[in-house]
Amino acid sequence: MRSYCLIIIFALLTAALTAAGDDQKAMIKAAMEQDPPAIAITTGYEIPSEGYCDQPYVQMLPDGTWLCVMTTGTGDEGDLGQHIVSTRSRDHGKTWEPLTDIEPRDGPEASWATPYLTPYGRVYVFYTYNYEDRREVKMVDGVGVTHRVDLIGKFAMKYSDDGGASWSTQRWFVPIRETKIDRENPYQGKVRFFWSVDKMIAHEGASYLGFSKVSGIQGGAFHSSEAFFLRCDNIDSERDPAKLTWQLLPETDRGLTSPEGLIASEVNMEVLSDGSFFCTYRTVDGYPGHAYSRDKGRTWTESAFMTYGPDGERVKHPRAANFVRKLPAGPYKGRYIYWFHNNSMSGFVGRNPAYLLGGIEVDSPEGKVIQWGNPVAVLYGESTEDRISYPDFMWDDGLYITETQKSTARVHQIPDNLLSALWQSPRHSAAKSN
Repeated sequence: MRSYCLIIIFALLTAALTAAGDDQKAMIKAAMEQDPPAIAITTGYEIPSEGYCDQPYVQMLPDGTWLCVMTTGTGDEGDLGQHIVSTRSRDHGKTWEPLTDIEPRDGPEASWATPYLTPYGRVYVFYTYNYEDRREVKMVDGVGVTHRVDLIGKFAMKYSDDGGASWSTQRWFVPIRETKIDRENPYQGKVRFFWSVDKMIAHEGASYLGFSKVSGIQGGAFHSSEAFFLRCDNIDSERDPAKLTWQLLPETDRGLTSPEGLIASEVNMEVLSDGSFFCTYRTVDGYPGHAYSRDKGRTWTESAFMTYGPDGERVKHPRAANFVRKLPAGPYKGRYIYWFHNNSMSGFVGRNPAYLLGGIEVDSPEGKVIQWGNPVAVLYGESTEDRISYPDFMWDDGLYITETQKSTARVHQIPDNLLSALWQSPRHSAAKSN
């Protein structure tokens, strides 16, 4: 009987994967035939790495140089020797300098680097650092262990005062208030599970960075997660890292959660023109989460799946990173773009093609909200095995996007006609007429 049940389960899984593969093939074909067509990832300029590469985030320096920080290693994600590096380009990503270690590969794991440029030219990098050099952690259920140790430790920071040519030998740790999800992990908060995929943004004298707290690992995935934000009031002026002041938001014992499931992670945010905060985050429920704050992140609207507009249809998205960004320059300055994958596949699949939405602000009784247009495919891989994710966005006389398939990181210039298509949408026309 047991063997029969296993056969049935295997058959059902095979059928589901086949159907998902067929759906993805159709989406790739549609991206290629779209007018204007999406961009093949193989046409981008490659960013150097050690093999595995993740979160290739770029900070444009005052002299126009691109500084890229990323997580890399010679193995797979989470393997021994995973660490963070930087590299620079002076020709819009066509060529890059040799990698510079921010943390060495023979030290404790250092992962999920994200940069921030201060007004006085210093670049900080924030990352998860396995400072106790643990080699294993308990599973959530207390049975067995996992040797994945790149999501534990303290939230570390280093800085560069020479545009990423070198980095401080000293590191500092960001103090993070304990919350309920920490106490629910197998170590009751004595060991912390967390990471960040956000980029810090400044608003009215303070700077904000989103990150995820995790209750722990069960099997090969996170058991549950919640979204939080760090606020620093003096990083733009105080030059002594030890004197930076930090606050955890929201001000409650719980972070942002999924409306239905246990996963709310990889949160990122932007500031609207009326000072409202808007954020998106990842779930495992087939739709991303979103929320608004009208008091600078202290409180947030009730947990909800993201929609195209107020009371609109849900945006579809699998278990993958999704990002909102405000365009800082160009013909669409002040408008928003949103990166997602336009499907509700389960598991860690469905990351090809990559889509963008173009967003405009509209009024609501509570304040400004974002009305999104129709999906436009922006990048695709010819193979259903391609997983296009963890992008960054730069404006340098046009829009550039970095992305990774975990084994190759690239940078792409987005054609003007593909960008303009984001705002040629009936959803925007309808919103403007209201």
